[in-house]
Amino acid sequence: MSVHKGAPALLSAGTLCAALLLSGCANTAPPAPAAPAGKTAAAPAGDSRPAGAPPMASGAGGPGEPASSIASAPVPTPRLPGVGPATQAFVPDGTTQAFVVTGATADDNTSTATLYEKGPGGHWIESAGPWPAHNALRGWTADHTAGDLHTPIGVFQLGDAGGRLPDPGSRLPYDHDDEFAISGTGFFGESLEGSFDHVVAIDYNRVPGRTPLDKERPLGAEKGGGVWIHVDHGGPTQACIALERESLRELIRALDPAKEPVVVMGPAPELAR
Repeated sequence: MSVHKGAPALLSAGTLCAALLLSGCANTAPPAPAAPAGKTAAAPAGDSRPAGAPPMASGAGGPGEPASSIASAPVPTPRLPGVGPATQAFVPDGTTQAFVVTGATADDNTSTATLYEKGPGGHWIESAGPWPAHNALRGWTADHTAGDLHTPIGVFQLGDAGGRLPDPGSRLPYDHDDEFAISGTGFFGESLEGSFDHVVAIDYNRVPGRTPLDKERPLGAEKGGGVWIHVDHGGPTQACIALERESLRELIRALDPAKEPVVVMGPAPELAR
């Protein structure tokens, strides 16, 4: 086994940001009498402007109010397309790369996958995809258990990759190992051979920083595990996300541990919360 180790990105709960509400007060008393020559005019009582400040603009915020005194509207935090504030809150503040996998409904086993990167101003920009994908046979769940044939909903770190075939150019640690071989047939009778030629481990119930083959389950075996992004075999999965081979290879080359990548996955109505 040849495993290239690297420090895993830290997954933590993200925080929602709100802009500060700014306001100003203006004194509308008549101007003070002119001061004698050589002296500076005193500011009227209650006026916090420096002595000798220019008169306030009027009209924008009401007679006698400065334009700058208008309360600014809160600026919404830029969110991933299709992702609501509750879901976005779980994207770590340091994450600038997110792989969003969306199903139309909770029961769908087909989905759409798109890679986004955070651009100028914090806005999320599509950088790869959208690609067709498969998820679990029975759709999605927020309470995944082993063998339930659902894909877990949530935001999870992407930190380790591997496969039966050599590294296609991953910046994530990549474990090239023959143990990724698989045989048999899928739910539609399709061959599963080659499905694990390349995989990316989704950090659901696993220890980050280890090969995807690692079987330690921090939440217990009953909560399942081994949830990967792997090569699509042409049908639904047990719990994983499956992409067409070349799409997966492109994703593996794009994922950058310095950007703390995560997968945001689930049915559209759930992710929009």
